[in-house]
Amino acid sequence: MVIGCSGAGKSTFSRKLSQLTALELIHLDQHFWKPNWEEIDKAEWKEIVEMLSSKPKWIIDGNYGGTMDIRLSRADTIIFLDYPTLTCLWRVTKRTLTYRGRERPDMPKGCKERFNLNFYQYVAMYNTTRRKEILDKLAKVKGEKRMLIFNNDREASHFLGELREMKE
Repeated sequence: MVIGCSGAGKSTFSRKLSQLTALELIHLDQHFWKPNWEEIDKAEWKEIVEMLSSKPKWIIDGNYGGTMDIRLSRADTIIFLDYPTLTCLWRVTKRTLTYRGRERPDMPKGCKERFNLNFYQYVAMYNTTRRKEILDKLAKVKGEKRMLIFNNDREASHFLGELREMKE
């Protein structure tokens, strides 16, 4: 299970992890959003997350706090990309400019990248408003699950490099 603020690099990290482990990669964004950024119904969303996380092996990237407990209970490893706000804001800006008007590979059809002030505010406030709640949830499963918290790309890349060496 890979979680972290938007712009932390969950999708990129998860893609690399999937390539190294051959585990199925599930981007939650692809299942949550309908075309034109329409949100899925909450009851339907919960059913989808139940179904996706009931698979025997997976890498699921995405936050979605309302269904995090479902994934936490089924994951054997939780990876939290606990990155600084400025890093996330920079990456969201870069991503918006790179894909503006086009669909990103980790998003569903019909969701073209666009500037959204509310989304930028969410990213800017994530570490202030959401981080503690996530750390509290992780503390509850500490000891039961493998827990990896990376604070920057260097730490995440080091982990992936060690994994790559183990596979060779």
